[in-house]
Amino acid sequence: MKRRIECLAAAAIAALACASSAVIAADYAPGFGPDPTLPAPKRALLPTVNVAPAKPWAQGQKPIAPEGFSVTAFASGLDHPRWLATLPNGDVLVAETNAPAQHDENAGIKGMIAKKVMKRAGASGASADRITLLRDADGDGIAETRTVFIDKLHSPFGMALVGDDLYVANTDSIMRFKYRSGETKIESPGEKFIDLPAGPINHHWTKNVIASRDGKRLYVTIGSNSNAAENGIGAEDGRAAIMEVDIATKESRLYATGLRNPNGLAWQPQSGALWTAVNERDELGNELVPDYMTAVKDGGFYGWPYSYFGRHVDDRVKPQRPELVDSAIVPDYALGAHTASLGLAFYDAQAFPQHYWNGAFIGQHGSWNRKPRSGYKVVFVPFENGKPSGPPEDMLTGFLSSDGHALGRPVGVVVDHAGSLLVADDVGNTIWRVAPAGK
Repeated sequence: MKRRIECLAAAAIAALACASSAVIAADYAPGFGPDPTLPAPKRALLPTVNVAPAKPWAQGQKPIAPEGFSVTAFASGLDHPRWLATLPNGDVLVAETNAPAQHDENAGIKGMIAKKVMKRAGASGASADRITLLRDADGDGIAETRTVFIDKLHSPFGMALVGDDLYVANTDSIMRFKYRSGETKIESPGEKFIDLPAGPINHHWTKNVIASRDGKRLYVTIGSNSNAAENGIGAEDGRAAIMEVDIATKESRLYATGLRNPNGLAWQPQSGALWTAVNERDELGNELVPDYMTAVKDGGFYGWPYSYFGRHVDDRVKPQRPELVDSAIVPDYALGAHTASLGLAFYDAQAFPQHYWNGAFIGQHGSWNRKPRSGYKVVFVPFENGKPSGPPEDMLTGFLSSDGHALGRPVGVVVDHAGSLLVADDVGNTIWRVAPAGK
């Protein structure tokens, strides 16, 4: 009798666990969360092209935040602002940048299609190649000072301040400049710190950089040179990876590999772990492959190009590497297929309601090859004890108009010194500020 009761109790607990799991799974849209359901691949002769053509914001028009928040233009009239960084004195740096002139050369028909798509999406034109400083000295949420901080760069993107050294990630190198608090322009020419993989193909040209918390190392994102290794594995040497650089010696190593196009880098406040936001591959259907964010493991391999989201083999890649596929790490959290999740910032302030503390904001630049379109917004993922703890929530929407135009496309996200969220909109040429209403 006792044995039967124990068995019934165990069955009841198992049933409750299954029911709980089903409820949790039901909270996530397809292609999102820690355990996304992945459909079978769907391949076509030509990729789906469904880009949202760029259209300027109308006078007074702006993105939409949840109830209890306000949205204002921190700075507007910029030239393709993509990435953001904050300085200890509260100043904000923005990389005004675009693809280098030599980009995806000799990439064939697909490269030609991609360039036409980017032009329609508002991503063409020469790169401004500069870092601009924005200062809101009176704290009203609008930058009244705007100066060219560093110019004559080469498609700059990530920025990291270590002591009085400012590191800027060009598309082909890390540059180092001397910084003095309060200055509005760096006059010194700077020095090349290290070279980075680039070249005439340079498919994913953006390079981000973040410093370790002790200021001894840099971590640099280097995207792949193709969608799925169609340019040959030889073209991927040192790419699809996060590089670690010892600042004192300049020695570098690949910290993690198999990351198709990592962009966002941030330290999770509770766990202290390094997280990254990664763009996955295209041309496998509307629901493949989900972009993702994940804690980055030292020495970890994340699948690209041989597999995706763990050990799902991409049979387009020849020859395969089954021993690598067997070691592929499953990412922590899927962010939806083709959302182009780029920006990543953890909320380490307290101005927002407690629900947002320690959670992640992700800038989703938006799809160009999915029907219906996905991304084109900033989402928030709550965290507990250093881990994602729920489904994504819309934080900033309204970038797509009712007639299918892209009024803007969010990229970099940062938390400013007042605890507000700043969002770089590289099509609307604006930095948007999201703050609690009334503040």
